[in-house]
Amino acid sequence: MNRKDVQLILKELNIVPKKQLGQNFLIDKNTRDIIINQAQVSTNDIILEIGPGLGALTEKLVEIAKKVYIIEIDSRLSTFLKNKFSNYNNITIINGDILKIDIPDHNKVVSNLPYTITGPILEKVFFKENPPQGILTIEKAIADRIFSQDNYKTSSRITISVNTFMRPKEKHKISRNSFYPTPNIDLTLINLTPREKIDKFLVDEYKRTFYLNLIRGIMPFKNKNLANALELYIKKKLNLDLNKKEIVNILEQNNIKNNKVYSHIISDFVNISKIFYEKIGLKGKCD
Repeated sequence: MNRKDVQLILKELNIVPKKQLGQNFLIDKNTRDIIINQAQVSTNDIILEIGPGLGALTEKLVEIAKKVYIIEIDSRLSTFLKNKFSNYNNITIINGDILKIDIPDHNKVVSNLPYTITGPILEKVFFKENPPQGILTIEKAIADRIFSQDNYKTSSRITISVNTFMRPKEKHKISRNSFYPTPNIDLTLINLTPREKIDKFLVDEYKRTFYLNLIRGIMPFKNKNLANALELYIKKKLNLDLNKKEIVNILEQNNIKNNKVYSHIISDFVNISKIFYEKIGLKGKCD
């Protein structure tokens, strides 16, 4: 579908694209083919597509994949897609909010993600044991942070969290003119593959949440020494009575250097989470 085709269909459906829903519809065939080629969809794949819009990607996915699940929050688009793909028996269309529903089992995500909720989607879909592969069109600024482990200026919470569970393999520039309405951000196609294994601490949902919250809490202070950042986070979020000197001692006892936050590797952050999760647990037992 080109721009005129999309505009006509949206008019017939009485849909005005909503920025808050990230409704930007794919209109460029070449971009679609780039995404599909990068995904390397096979007849064994069970695909999840989030925010399919008018089904530009879906058209290709259903021709190859064993099964395609698509999740569309707009009921009008969901009805349109059910009619459009009514002749296919390998597709299930779910009308719902990706952040609120249970996601069907799948091994690969192929999506132009809604840009307004990229972070929460990444956390729900990929931050877990045995995550799927992800071929995703996202905001370039977020993609750059995901790939910036060795650059402290652009390293952020999303850098650490994504790289804890996934390996960013490739990224390709995608023209914003490939979508209607034209988004006001630059876009990048990324390919994320699951890490071979993650620390056992992160398998448990509550411990994983603790880890992600800790990363969220200390990365805004990435230019501070680790003990300083932890002290600020502990005082604000954790019910622990620890001063900086005590935190430094704890780090030293566990062979973790009190360097700048950004200089630490993922295993350091996991170990830090283990240490303070245990301390909170012990405190709870003593209270």
